[in-house]
Amino acid sequence: MFKLYKKLSVKDFIFVILIIGLTVLSVYFTMELVDGIQDIIQAITYVNYHNNPESLFTGDSAAMLAVYQAGGWDAVLAMVAGTPLEATIKSIADAGVSDIWMYGGIILAYAAGSMVVQGVIAVLASFVAADLTTRIRTDLYEQIEKFSLAEIDKFSTASLVTRTTNDLQQIQFANLLTMRMIFQAPITCIWAIVKFQNASSNLSLASIIGIIIIVLVIGGVMIFALPKFKKMQKLTDNINNVTRDNLTGIRIVRAYNAEKFEEEKFEKANDEFTRTQIFTGRAMAILSPVIMIVMNGLSLAIYLIGANLINSGNIDYASVVSSVMLSSQIIMSFMMILMLFIMWPRALVGAQRINEVLETKPSIVDPENPVDFKEKGTIEFKNVDFKYPGAEGNVVNDISFKVDKGETLAIIGATSSGKSTIVNMISRLYDATSGEVLIDGVNVKDVNAKDLRDRIGFVPQKGFLFNGSIADNISFGSDEKNPEKIKFAAQVACAEEFIEAKDDKYESMISQGGKNVSGGQRQRLCIARCVYLSPEIYVFDDSFSALDYKTDKQVRENLNNLDKDATKVIVAQRIGTIMDADKIIVLDEGKIVGLGKHEELLRSCEIYREIALSQLTREELGL
Repeated sequence: MFKLYKKLSVKDFIFVILIIGLTVLSVYFTMELVDGIQDIIQAITYVNYHNNPESLFTGDSAAMLAVYQAGGWDAVLAMVAGTPLEATIKSIADAGVSDIWMYGGIILAYAAGSMVVQGVIAVLASFVAADLTTRIRTDLYEQIEKFSLAEIDKFSTASLVTRTTNDLQQIQFANLLTMRMIFQAPITCIWAIVKFQNASSNLSLASIIGIIIIVLVIGGVMIFALPKFKKMQKLTDNINNVTRDNLTGIRIVRAYNAEKFEEEKFEKANDEFTRTQIFTGRAMAILSPVIMIVMNGLSLAIYLIGANLINSGNIDYASVVSSVMLSSQIIMSFMMILMLFIMWPRALVGAQRINEVLETKPSIVDPENPVDFKEKGTIEFKNVDFKYPGAEGNVVNDISFKVDKGETLAIIGATSSGKSTIVNMISRLYDATSGEVLIDGVNVKDVNAKDLRDRIGFVPQKGFLFNGSIADNISFGSDEKNPEKIKFAAQVACAEEFIEAKDDKYESMISQGGKNVSGGQRQRLCIARCVYLSPEIYVFDDSFSALDYKTDKQVRENLNNLDKDATKVIVAQRIGTIMDADKIIVLDEGKIVGLGKHEELLRSCEIYREIALSQLTREELGL
């Protein structure tokens, strides 16, 4: 948590200092309020004695009643002159209802002052907590944006979502409570104990015993509850992960009648989360009645001790009442600290999880001295190996090939043969474990990632559309939104027909992920997005799979006619999609087993021939 406090701005620090000063002022008002109540009780008592002297002059003082009746308060004052009673009798003699109104006004003034100061503290604390959270959220988002796919896979999407939402909320709420209470609680407690000591050491002893009991109870409960609090955030991750899987894959869940299975999986995660919450809730629930018992017991003890002190003449009733109020302030201080104890464990875990993200160094970083590109539209792999983090073996091994400007490279192979891995390394979404990946004549590690990706138009295997209009999705990634260029890109991707059929045409809204369009329409919009950027290298990772043969052929013809100098990399499973490519790579278990044109591979590569014959007849293949 303290690492995150380094992100506080100068303004935040100034506000924190103001909060500390205002907290002292608030506690001062509270303590003066206690004194004011003591004064008004004394004023009421003195007025009562002034109006009913027979209630004052009883017992050993009964003789003074005759003196009062004979000469009034002046005679009584003359009688007690020079004794400890002189000040008290003078106060009674001068007492009036106006004193009650005066002390009542003072009490209201202190109460109003305390309310205003508390309001200002709340506003300042809210600002600092929100400002810090905003700054952390921004840094967190920017850090995640720098992550390669390896870091995303390490944390998981569900966990990163939890860290940027729930964890930050826990931290913000804890910081808000902290700034409002962490200063007020100890200041109030110490100030009240000092006033206790000044009033009576016997009464302060009772308060110290009550404090010790509360500290022991809170400490005991936290020892058992703290590990559970730490577990809560991981369980929140788990629930988010299960929920996200179910909602994202709702079509598959329903298609396979797996609702019951998903319900059971969610119930298991939810039950574990609930059990942990119930345990921590019960542990915290113990504290509230204990504190109330201690508070009421302490008040009773003060009244009992105070009664004996009043009888012995060592204290007055007003001081006993003020002592009860002081004891309440002390207990309330510990209740504030208790609230912090409840919030801080989860906030600390959240801070730790956020720091893990912020302190994780991205595996893909820009070089200190980036070099200039030497060529245009060329791709070269030199003895490239790649292994996913934590995997036992390489996904691809010793991959070497070169694509010149304007050529079309196709990659085909069985599932999990490494096709997507290769194209991900072209855009530097992953870095090669060994070997070199060169784009336009330079190693991708020697250039800025932004400059590299500006040259590449990438259509991933799972095309994703964002919430917004069709025009917004096609122009995504560009600083400009040119309507003519958007329409041209849609024409190249054969998307114009279904777009024009919509009521709002290019301003028609797309739901997140493109859930309100078909798979083929989604792929064509993703291809149009790539075309809109006019890159020098096009990378299509199985991006024609949802298109029919006619549309597939038309899109490829449009792309070929679009820019003869543009280099194209096509990953596909259909022979018809790749047979016209200048070079075809055949992958098998992460290795290149064939490299050449379609006709060459039919003769020289058994695996390619098997794939081709599984889709087309010998006559169609010319065999």
